[in-house]
Formats: sequence, C-alpha cells, structure tokens
Amino acid sequence: MTIVSRRTFLAGSTALASTIGAPAIVGAQTPSVKVGLIHPVTGFVAYNGQQNRLGATMAIEDLNKAGGIKSMGGAKLEALLGDSQSKVEVGVSEVEKMNEAGVAAYIGCFQSPVGIAASQAASKYNTPFLIDVGASDLIVTRGLKNTFRLKPGFGVCVDQGIGALGAMNSAAGGPAKTAVIVHESGEFGTGTAKLLSGKLPTIGIEVKEVIPHDNPTRNFDNIALRIRSLQPDLVMMSNYQNEYVLLARTLYQQKVNLAGFYSLLGGGFNYKFAKEMPDVSQYMMDTNHWFNPKSARAQALKKRVEAGGNLFTYEVYLSYSVVELLADALEHAGSADKEKLLAALTASTYKADMLPYAATKFVNGQNEGGRPATLQVIKGDIKVVGPEDVAELKPVFPKPKFK
Repeated sequence: MTIVSRRTFLAGSTALASTIGAPAIVGAQTPSVKVGLIHPVTGFVAYNGQQNRLGATMAIEDLNKAGGIKSMGGAKLEALLGDSQSKVEVGVSEVEKMNEAGVAAYIGCFQSPVGIAASQAASKYNTPFLIDVGASDLIVTRGLKNTFRLKPGFGVCVDQGIGALGAMNSAAGGPAKTAVIVHESGEFGTGTAKLLSGKLPTIGIEVKEVIPHDNPTRNFDNIALRIRSLQPDLVMMSNYQNEYVLLARTLYQQKVNLAGFYSLLGGGFNYKFAKEMPDVSQYMMDTNHWFNPKSARAQALKKRVEAGGNLFTYEVYLSYSVVELLADALEHAGSADKEKLLAALTASTYKADMLPYAATKFVNGQNEGGRPATLQVIKGDIKVVGPEDVAELKPVFPKPKFK
C-alpha cells in the first residue's frame, strides 16, 4: 500500500510518488482525510485499474487545489493506494492495512468479486465503501449500510440496454431474431448473461446458446466456429478488456456476418479499442457507463486526460465522480466521523453532472438516478446513440454485411 497526497497520476504506472507539501500559512496544519483507493493496477485487468486510479487521483488533486473540504477548515484528501492484483484475498488485505492507517472511506474495486469482499471487510469497521466500477447487483443487495454505488448495476443496464435494442430492431423492421451470448465465467459475466437470457425473448429474440469462457482466454477460434455454425443475427458479449477485443477481432477475421454486435457492459468497448482497431470495432454497439457528451465539465476533463496521453475511458470519469460524491458528503457532514459520513452519503443529492444521470438518490446503497448510455463505434470514435436527450447520432442498425 502506497500513500500519496496532491500528486498527478503518472499514466500507465503502477506506483505513485508520495509528497506532502508544507502548510501555506503559519499555524496548526489541518488534518488530512485519508481515502483508500483499491484497484487492480497489476494483473490481467491492470489497464482498467490504472484508469480507475487515474480518475480518482485527478479528482483528489483538483479538490485539494480548490481548497479542500471547506466545512472541515480546508482539510485535504490524501490517497492511500492499494493494488488488489485482481485477487479477492488481496483486496481484503488492502482493506485491513488501510484500516490500520486510519482510512476514512474506501473507493474501488473495478471487479465485482473484489468489491463484494472488500466492502464486506470494510463493514466490520463501519467504514464507507464507495463503488466506482463493479456491475454485480450483489454489491448492493446484502443489506450493508456502508456500501454505496453511484453508477447503475447490471440489472438496470440490462433493462435499459434490452429496451434500446428492441426499439432499434423494431424500427429497422426486425432483422434480429436470434442471438448468441458470450460471457466471462465470473460473477459479472455470468450474472449479466443470465439476465440477458431472460430478457431477450421479451423483445422477440431467441437465445440460441450461452457460451462462457475463462479469464484469461487467449484463443477464441473454437468459439467463433461455434458461433458461425449457429448463424445468429446478434452476438452479445459480456466480458473484460482483453477477451472482449480478442473475440471481436476473431469474429471479424473469420468474417462472421451478423446484424450486429451488441454488448452489455462490454469491458473492452472503449476509445482504446475503437482507435486501435477501427475496422474491427466499426458499428459495434454497447450499453455501458458513459459520460454526458453535452456536459462542458466532462468535455474539459476529457481534453485534460487526453492531453496527458491517456484515453477517457469510463473508469476515469466514474472514479472522478465518486471522489466528488465523497467530497460532497464530507462537506455536508463537516467531519470524517464514520457515522456522520454514512448519514451524509445516505441522504446525498450530489449532482453527477458529468454523467447522463438523474438526481442522486440512494436506496439501500444504490443510486436510483444512475443510468447507462447506448453507444456505437463510428470510424474509430464512440458516439452516444441513446438515450435521446443525450444522443449525438442515430444508430446504424443492422450493420452492413461483409462482402
């Protein structure tokens, strides 16, 4: 575990320098508020974890530069950096080490299994745990009073994603009648695939087969051959970065013709994929966490992130927004006392203006104002095609077939 205060995250690095500046005025130094950041900055989803850390540390730096927590005399946020290594037991160990260091709240963990275990461990100490990325609805259905998730879980994402798919398919005359679901075999992928299997028939799409795969998977040739033999109209994927991209590339190379690739919370559906593989990703669609393209603050943050040589992936702005949520709760609580902070989070009306959300309202730890966006890759860029109030373009559906 590393401790960092008021330093810019170095892109792609898994370690940060630790520097605490001298007080700007004479007198007693205002105590800092320690915030534990637990993400997989090494391991098979290291890129995603590093992006989470980037967003969180940028937000902490910005808040500190703006004067810190004003209701606490300008108290600064101090990041305690933890690496879960994509392992549940390591995530729990980080919680324990940070508790000994006097952490006031935790933010994490990208992977649902790690987030579930880590927030459970934090509950022993009644310490707030804010989920920045973690799709499983088990996170907020265990009755824990210390756990809060700003973004929607896979239940809401599937409902809204299926609704968007049904509307597009109907508007196009119903070209999609069958689907194959491919998912990673963990809690995130399995839970999403189960929901998809139940929801797709409600919009007139038959599920021909559900195909799980391990993490990591290095070769999708056999799965691609199986999909080709089934001849579905849609392939729906629910997996992490590397497997998502590899499966999409394999299907492209084998020229498997489909009405569309449509994922729900596709871990690899991001600017990195769209820019590095514009031909593979062209016309692929996803319902996922996204920023509001009409938000001036979101666009400004995007420019800053890209100017630093990074991509503006969902991990960045979700973690950034969750740090802002915590800071807003600290302002209202006027204290880092855990009971007061939990009460402030429970009653929070934080305005997540960089995200396409309604007003924040926590019910059993889940923000009911959170909603995903429906996205499509167009010529190496990602555009919002729904909901209508934040959409940039109309969707292209069905996608053109290979010649």
